[in-house]
Amino acid sequence: MWQQTSIVDNRDVAGTGKIVSRSPATGEPLATVPALDQEGVQLAVEAATRAFPVWSSTTLAYRQRLLARWLRALVEEEAALAELVAREGGKPVAEARLVDIFPACEALSYLARRLHRLLEFQPVAPRQVLFSHWRAGYRFEPLGVVAIITPWNYPVGIPVIEIASAVAAGNTVVFKPASATVLTGLSVGELARRAGFPPGVINAVALPGAATDALVDDPRVAKVLFTGSVEVGRRVAQRCAARLAPCQLELGGKDAAVVAADADLERTARGLVWGAFENTGQTCASIERVYAVEEIYQPLVERVVALTRQLRVGDPLSEGVDVGPMTTLEQREVVATQVQEALAGGARALTGGAVPEGPGYFYPPTVLVEVSESMRVMQEETFGPVLPIVRVRDLEEAVARANASRFGLTASVWTRCRSTARRLVGELQAGVVTVNEHLVTFAEATGSWGGVKESGIGRSHGWYGLLELCNVKYVAQDFRRQRAMPWYYPYDEGFSRFVEAAVPALYAVGWQRLRGLVRLARTRRFRDRVAKLQLLAALDRLL
Repeated sequence: MWQQTSIVDNRDVAGTGKIVSRSPATGEPLATVPALDQEGVQLAVEAATRAFPVWSSTTLAYRQRLLARWLRALVEEEAALAELVAREGGKPVAEARLVDIFPACEALSYLARRLHRLLEFQPVAPRQVLFSHWRAGYRFEPLGVVAIITPWNYPVGIPVIEIASAVAAGNTVVFKPASATVLTGLSVGELARRAGFPPGVINAVALPGAATDALVDDPRVAKVLFTGSVEVGRRVAQRCAARLAPCQLELGGKDAAVVAADADLERTARGLVWGAFENTGQTCASIERVYAVEEIYQPLVERVVALTRQLRVGDPLSEGVDVGPMTTLEQREVVATQVQEALAGGARALTGGAVPEGPGYFYPPTVLVEVSESMRVMQEETFGPVLPIVRVRDLEEAVARANASRFGLTASVWTRCRSTARRLVGELQAGVVTVNEHLVTFAEATGSWGGVKESGIGRSHGWYGLLELCNVKYVAQDFRRQRAMPWYYPYDEGFSRFVEAAVPALYAVGWQRLRGLVRLARTRRFRDRVAKLQLLAALDRLL
């Protein structure tokens, strides 16, 4: 099911450029995709713009039905899609199902079942007692055309979650998948087309980097969702800022795991190994730093090394492989450079540590010790299968080191003590913190996803992710047959007496407040213009 052309207005559109998809296991080409240019970007944005008025007016129930059909199409093709992820991205097939397809299905299922409750009108009782007669609340309205630019490390999970959230909120989408996994991205678009989304609602475009700027810069694009590196994200933010367009950025991470002395050794070691080497470490929320207190440091290192040596590295299409190749040659070079610099600076590799011979973009799972905080492998995102483990005196030092980073995406605490966990959850600077687990909240549809510091702006996933894709409109309605409200002109002597009494009546305490209420009730403005019955209904807020 390899979709090899862009999808614009539900039609196959072939551009004049070229994007070559390669197998990371061999380095050989899989397919050449005809890429669009700036003119193709304009066609896609135009299609989304045309579709928006009708799509934005559809009912939540209708959108839920289409999301459910997209879920069914994804489930029907999950075997072929998992194999495509393995061929193009390098994940073992079983892992592709686990970390790419499973989160995508969960997000679609959640929205298909719960959207009406998430985005229906939310009434809110006014707290200001003078407004107690209002009928007020929040509407959640779409923004318009949303550009979604996704990376190659999760070519199904990230696009499906973000596209589904955008269209569920009533927006239309122009989706640009990463070039390294362009076949998978376009196939995600094809499954949406098969589900029956109307023309122009979801457009999937194969674009080289230069043409992507045209998508970000298009004034018809209401918001840009970007997932990728800090460097590119900063440029996206700057281009959006030039036209005052909002953007949501999910950027890099240098996630820390803090291990207390009482942590369960076996559970922690297994959790760290999986959290560091899943998807060959190519996850923004991979564990890239471990700070273990002295009492558990040595046994933890020994167990992590033993488990790492058991991992089977190989062809992602082969049965029983735990770790496949890295997705791109360029990223493997980044990893190899960081490790070699660390080794030259005094670090020791207890496993791996060198580029293997042979075809493909393989790099062995590598456990490093005796690293220093000044090393790039401890400062910059590695985005590869490297796990540095650091000995610390106590948890205070561990937290201080974990927070001394320009990143703050996710973090984890490993302990059996609930009070320790509660304290560290509050002290760690990250958008997501888990206890005795790491990384997996990406698959929880209700959990928000996003970071602090240079790890990004905004949130995706769940209700907070939906709000990022809505104009949250506060609505207040007054249908009483009242000729004038107390605050209307003229600002005469009666008005001055009213507001002079209103301040202590509403906000003072004790006898001062009671005196203010009596004075307020005696003013003519109060007698003529305040809704008495509604005020009595709000008596609890007055007293």
